[in-house]
Amino acid sequence: MIMTKKKIIYYCILALFFVTQGCSTTKRIANDEYLYTGVKKVEIDSSGDSLKFPSSVKSQVDEAVNVAPNNCLISPSVRYPFPLGLWVYNNWNPDSKGLKGWLYRKLVSEPVLISDVRPEVRVKMIDEILDNNGFFQGSASYKLNIGKNPKKASITYEVVTGPFYPLDSIEYLPDSIPLFSLIDSIAKKDTYLQPGSRYCTDSLSVVRNRIANSVRNRGYYFFRPEFIEYLADSIEKPGRILLRLSVARNIPDIVLTKYRTGDITVVVKRHHGGGVPDTIPMRNCTLIQMQPSRLRKKIIPECLAFREGKTFSVRDMDRTQTYFSRLGIFNQIDIAVVRDTMKQKTDPRLNVMIECQLDAPIEASVEVNVSSKSNSYLGPGLVAGVTNRNIFGGGEQLSVRLNATYEWETGHEGSNGNVFNSYEFGLNTSLAFPRMLAPGIVNRRRNLNWTRINLGADLLNRPHYFKMLQFNTGFTYDWQYSSHVSNVLSLFKLTYTNLLHTTEAFDSICEMNPAIALSFQNTFIPQISYTYTYNRLLNYRNSINWTFTIQEAGNIFAGIWSLAGSHGEKKMFGTPFSQFLKGQTQFVYNHRFRRDDWLVTRILVGAAHAYGNSKQVPYSEQFYIGGANSIRAFTVRSIGPGSYRAPYGERYGYFDQTGTFKFEWNVEYRFPIIGILHGAVFLDSGNIWLLKNDPDRPGGKLEAKTFFKDLAVGTGFGLRVDISMFVIRGDLGIGIHAPYDTGKHGYYNMKSFGKSLAFHLAIGYPF
Repeated sequence: MIMTKKKIIYYCILALFFVTQGCSTTKRIANDEYLYTGVKKVEIDSSGDSLKFPSSVKSQVDEAVNVAPNNCLISPSVRYPFPLGLWVYNNWNPDSKGLKGWLYRKLVSEPVLISDVRPEVRVKMIDEILDNNGFFQGSASYKLNIGKNPKKASITYEVVTGPFYPLDSIEYLPDSIPLFSLIDSIAKKDTYLQPGSRYCTDSLSVVRNRIANSVRNRGYYFFRPEFIEYLADSIEKPGRILLRLSVARNIPDIVLTKYRTGDITVVVKRHHGGGVPDTIPMRNCTLIQMQPSRLRKKIIPECLAFREGKTFSVRDMDRTQTYFSRLGIFNQIDIAVVRDTMKQKTDPRLNVMIECQLDAPIEASVEVNVSSKSNSYLGPGLVAGVTNRNIFGGGEQLSVRLNATYEWETGHEGSNGNVFNSYEFGLNTSLAFPRMLAPGIVNRRRNLNWTRINLGADLLNRPHYFKMLQFNTGFTYDWQYSSHVSNVLSLFKLTYTNLLHTTEAFDSICEMNPAIALSFQNTFIPQISYTYTYNRLLNYRNSINWTFTIQEAGNIFAGIWSLAGSHGEKKMFGTPFSQFLKGQTQFVYNHRFRRDDWLVTRILVGAAHAYGNSKQVPYSEQFYIGGANSIRAFTVRSIGPGSYRAPYGERYGYFDQTGTFKFEWNVEYRFPIIGILHGAVFLDSGNIWLLKNDPDRPGGKLEAKTFFKDLAVGTGFGLRVDISMFVIRGDLGIGIHAPYDTGKHGYYNMKSFGKSLAFHLAIGYPF
């Protein structure tokens, strides 16, 4: 009998199962010991509490009991069914030689015993957690759950919280010296130090840090959080906490002293060291620059947040560090503070010494990578780049990058999907200035602002369709309003697209659909765009990211041409230019449940409208949907617009499936599996539509009455290898509802389960 490869694998797995299940995994465990099989349950009884048991405290309890058992899949409760390491430990001779000895050392797993877990210690840890969070009457206990095998046991932890103790009143510091008055004014405004707040040592520690930071930003540089102490009384008023704010005894005089900024000295060292020092008095510092050096001296004062005579602030130290770092020309920045002993009694001051060492100006890089784009294309790429990080001596960066990629589309080949290869070559240059190049009426302070000028060319070849050449240039401002808000304003971006070559197949598509032909015509796209990004970590568990982009094309040019008396189609150098408006917004919300378990939700809406000098939005600016970073149950451009579907068997229906309105909603639950291997389950929904009716694409226009019916829906699961630097992701999408007519009735209208699957391999998370 001939056995197939699949049968051999099947019988091997079956044999492994019976071997591991049939042999003892507790044979070498002592009679007074138990093999730990995980935590069965953590039972929390909070009936004595008027409020719900806080999830943050529940997470601390879970962390205290989280001990992984042998062959653990999800700690501390889920195990996989093949305890190979335990079986080897209990049934093989540890003194074996040769191959068997080598296998023993590679496969063996020491048993995790109940005595190793020490549940009695973990119960004490839970008691301490309850006390630290205001549940002083709470208690914890545990019990062992012994199953059929008397040497195996799991653990059930039982927690009775009792009522929480709120703050009743807060007694502040005596108003005797300026520092105490300052601390009191800060503490009274704190949202936590209010009657009724649940007593929590972690919250009190956070308040202490907030007070210390505020005090240090008001001249008291040497103050530290540990100088603040709390006295809590739970006896005078049973069930409530009387809190007293105090400071440590014998605080040194330098802690009680308020300082102003003294002399500021900046030393700039060469990359290779050495050189001749050149002392240069500046308007707000003394610069000592090691010569010869190409660094322009006037850039140093722009990076200083300090001002002589100003109240000393730690915030100014952080800002100065950030400003110097953002230049990108230093490999080391040290800021030291020294008391001015000459004026210690009459005018206490802190002198500031900043030492910076220049980095090597030229950086070259060559990298071979695998790129995954939002349009679901995957393939190898080569990128070679050279950057001069200080080309004009003021932190200006000149970058030249040459890239080459070869890509193929991921996902299954459906009835209308087309899997084809393409290649692309590009040369892009960028010149970035660490300041606003703008008239004096614009605030150009600090190097948190960047001005970027770029020029590039790309050649894209789709062998079965076309060869396209694209030139682009732009002038962009990039600045941060705060640590959470960033802005990008492209005052001028000009793109020229030229179809160098088309195939007969592509020409036939354009003849059948004039809208496609118009969107692919040779054109100039003069644009102005603005992008606003708000990215913030709300707390340990929640974060949000909101991006909004608005762009216009051709309006200024059209106005100039109209003033010059031009009517009808307006052209630049004999080629018409596009005129349209486009906007897109995306909101991403992240919620952490425990450790690395995340629920991530995204909503995306976009719209584009052509008018005036254009009848269609350029193809490169239209929306598409589906693919590795979108609705993963469908390949890229295999659905939409609306309920439209290219005729069955139409080989080139791919180009029809773009639109001028887009809506997408995604939710994904991410969780660790083992080590660097993570998993995810997801639900995706969305589609694209047309804002103008197109007779050649019936059902494609956006209509309120058919909006929900037109939403494609898919679910699925994925595996991710997360090694911090990058993520390799494989997602299997499963179609639930297609927006077009599939010949089947009901909401689940996929032709078959097999044809509803789409697999995508990508780099990085989808959103």
